Amino acid sequence: MKYYIIAGEASGDLHGANLMRALLRADANAEVRFWGGDLMAAAAQTFPQGHTTQVRHIRDLAYMGLVEVASHLPVVLGNIRFCKRDIKEYRPDVMVFIDYPGFNLKIAKFTHRQGIKNLYYISPQIWAWKKGRIRPMRRDLDKLCYILPTEQRFYAENSFPQATYVGHPLLDEVENYHQRMSQQPATGMSSAKPVVALLPGSRKQELRRTIPLMAKVARKHPEYCFKMAGMTLIGSEFYRSLLPSDADIEMVFDSTYDLLSESYAALVCSGTATLETALFRVPEVVCYQCNKLTELVARPLIGKRIRFISLVNLIADRKVVNELIQSDFNIQQLDKEFRMITEDAAARQTMLESYDEVAKLLGGVGASERTAMEIVKLAAKDN
Repeated sequence: MKYYIIAGEASGDLHGANLMRALLRADANAEVRFWGGDLMAAAAQTFPQGHTTQVRHIRDLAYMGLVEVASHLPVVLGNIRFCKRDIKEYRPDVMVFIDYPGFNLKIAKFTHRQGIKNLYYISPQIWAWKKGRIRPMRRDLDKLCYILPTEQRFYAENSFPQATYVGHPLLDEVENYHQRMSQQPATGMSSAKPVVALLPGSRKQELRRTIPLMAKVARKHPEYCFKMAGMTLIGSEFYRSLLPSDADIEMVFDSTYDLLSESYAALVCSGTATLETALFRVPEVVCYQCNKLTELVARPLIGKRIRFISLVNLIADRKVVNELIQSDFNIQQLDKEFRMITEDAAARQTMLESYDEVAKLLGGVGASERTAMEIVKLAAKDN
């Protein structure tokens, strides 16, 4: 069967890579055309020669926020036009959309009209905002695979019979990492000081807001070894341009799990990384700051429907980690919360126990395999 997969950002690339490997196990003759990053490109190497083609790289796609998207509108619209032409020429048996709703839902509308089967993996957070998307999603999607147990009630209450809970793919990724590490020789501590992980985000607009404040906290605490997770596709020069020249922060590229596995605490930009940090049982402070205009437009749309922004708190449906959002994300508050997760033993223990509860709520591993089977079943339906 022929599959067309679209992932538009770093987390989608991670989940897309695992999904591609699972898809090959479910369909040995799978042919895949995809939009993704280096991880999906690496997964493509496991397919028979000529069975995969990378169409676009995520470095050209990761725009987020109303202002940021508007400023890159010609590029976004150009990608949409190109994508539609490419799909018409390829004519896949199933379209697979991974998160990235602003782009993917537009393409799903088009492919539905083309008579192509659509599967959406990792549901957009329409229960938080843009609930109006549910009607076109119900119309355009043949299958929706969601990954948060808290979403089950929402889809049941909103008559979405094609929605299926598959579990969270990060459980697969973290388990695979631990298995790989267990087969390697043990190494000693990489630093004499306790390591603090700085996870500033995966988009340049996020990095511009998070890195300077994280660097200020690092300057206040020479008793710790600060290491910042970076991505080679963004480039070391960009990270360094946002750090003070005297910043004592080590850059660690494309090795976030290695970093988390040795960390005592972490400062984390809201996103997938908040849950990764929790699954590695590292006490964290979550931070996020978007463009003022984006906040002004989004806040009334979200209203009182969402209490939290971090995955950890959303899954637990209560405050497990502290979130510093918008004006609360300042050096005074960040340093205060940092001291709490590093110096308050009781607070650290409570957070770690809550992490264990979150992991139990997510269930077991196997999300990638279950989703791959749903894709193959959809491809075979009515054929």
